[in-house]
Amino acid sequence: MMRDPGVAAVLSAIIPGIGQFYNGRILAGILWLIITPGLWIGTGGLLGWVCHVISAYTAYTYARDHRGRPWTA
Repeated sequence: MMRDPGVAAVLSAIIPGIGQFYNGRILAGILWLIITPGLWIGTGGLLGWVCHVISAYTAYTYARDHRGRPWTA
């Protein structure tokens, strides 16, 4: 299955971790879903933006580097 890096990045920019799920990286997605809200709440939103950007970037780079490879668990 071809993974589109742009779709992965947008999904994780909307909800951190969803782009990782799209890439087949379930554990990474769960971690982003837990860490990001904790930083949003714990830092009053300051580090929440950082997590959004990092999550989107990692989803993008994984999809770009693994484009065309079958899903892995």
